Amino acid sequence: MGNFAALIHNENVKIYSRIRTWIMLIILAVMSALFPALFYFTSSDTSTTELWNSFQMTVSIAFFLNTIFTVVIASDSVAGEFSWGTIKLLLIRPWSRSKILLSKYISLILFSLLSTAVLIVFGYVSALIFSSSSGLGGASMSAWSPAEYTFLGILCSYAELFLTAALAFMVSSVFRASGLAIGLSLFIMFAKDIFVAIFSPERYEWAKYLIFTHMDLHGYLLTDKGPGGVTLGFAIAVLAVYYLLFMLVSWIVFRKRDVAA
Repeated sequence: MGNFAALIHNENVKIYSRIRTWIMLIILAVMSALFPALFYFTSSDTSTTELWNSFQMTVSIAFFLNTIFTVVIASDSVAGEFSWGTIKLLLIRPWSRSKILLSKYISLILFSLLSTAVLIVFGYVSALIFSSSSGLGGASMSAWSPAEYTFLGILCSYAELFLTAALAFMVSSVFRASGLAIGLSLFIMFAKDIFVAIFSPERYEWAKYLIFTHMDLHGYLLTDKGPGGVTLGFAIAVLAVYYLLFMLVSWIVFRKRDVAA
């Protein structure tokens, strides 16, 4: 167990020893702190500068950056070893390929949690500082309080980030191309709504099983039914199948990858 912890530490060193990682975290922190200030000084509607409304809008915008930065780390996790030519040095170590891949993935998840924490802390503190004097209110959705709705929304956004990062990690493992992993993941992230509109589960029964249909779980905070009348449990089950597929493909390809060349 100690050796595996050392392996995870080694992967974290690779991530955080690069100035690119710190630049991304600093940008995320600055942008998360900046948005509430912008809302406060530019909005004529005081409701948008109430604490939870300001924080909700900040999170919804900044999470796009968070997802992009996490995808960058995921895309470079495995592909970077091949492009730098360090994969052979890594594989001659006394660790199985499965453990190496798992350590890379755990390090990726730890980065995503850190970046999300940075977003939440800086966004909340800034929203607290720049909230209007009219109170700490916010939009209360359905049975949720403003605070509950905001943090459940963060959980839904993180679920989308989690799936997008898993896809990027798989493409990085299979094709050894970080550019392709970044491009494909971001394309799906921004084009998923277009795919849902074209392949609507209201018209096509089989569309209920597409990953695009269920990546955005925010709608379930307001209603029990999602696209095509499916439930939250069904949506989570579909996403879980895709996630397991991404991980299985990554594991199979990485274990059988010939690095002799």
